[in-house]
Amino acid sequence: MSVDAILADWVNALADQGVEAILVLGPNHLGTANEREVLAVHPPRLLGAAQALAESVDFGASWRDSDAPLVVWQDISKSALDPCGRWRRLWLAHGYQTLVRVAFTLPAGRSFECFLFSPRMFAGRTEAAVLAWSAFTVWPMLRRAIAGRRVSLSPREQESLNLAFEGLTAREAALRMDCSERTVNYHLANAMTKLQTDNKLAAVQRACWIGLI
Repeated sequence: MSVDAILADWVNALADQGVEAILVLGPNHLGTANEREVLAVHPPRLLGAAQALAESVDFGASWRDSDAPLVVWQDISKSALDPCGRWRRLWLAHGYQTLVRVAFTLPAGRSFECFLFSPRMFAGRTEAAVLAWSAFTVWPMLRRAIAGRRVSLSPREQESLNLAFEGLTAREAALRMDCSERTVNYHLANAMTKLQTDNKLAAVQRACWIGLI
């Protein structure tokens, strides 16, 4: 399924819980640890508000460094008048009152973040917990779809990266893949080109940040 189809089906499935919008942020794999980008948003008309949240410091690196919880339920009207609260004002202008944020951590202090928005206030933590459980259930399929849209690796290129992530040398990977060491290096070189890196370690790291591993 495409990313858009997954998000549309997910929003429909959560209609009874009052969810009308979903946003996925992820690390900018070409940027610094503090930079995030919009990976998916539904409905698409919310892209501007989504980008404002991605560019803010809220839920960013400082949040992760503080050992804050991975699941958050928040009334976004709070601090909406703060000079740094532009993203809140934009989401409020679209009629959204509440968000539930679920983080999926990555190496080196980065993470993917799923935001589920509702136009109403939740009565208690149980409603937020139901949405968090939904995010954990959908995430594996959604992550694969997002990663595949960003970078398309062949099965052998993917396998060679997975084995490099496990710490195997090209010779060890060749035994696992039942091919020559030269073939493994060929697939790794192709993967590095697609990931815009010049060494195996950087390719593995970037693959993690994109969601390929």
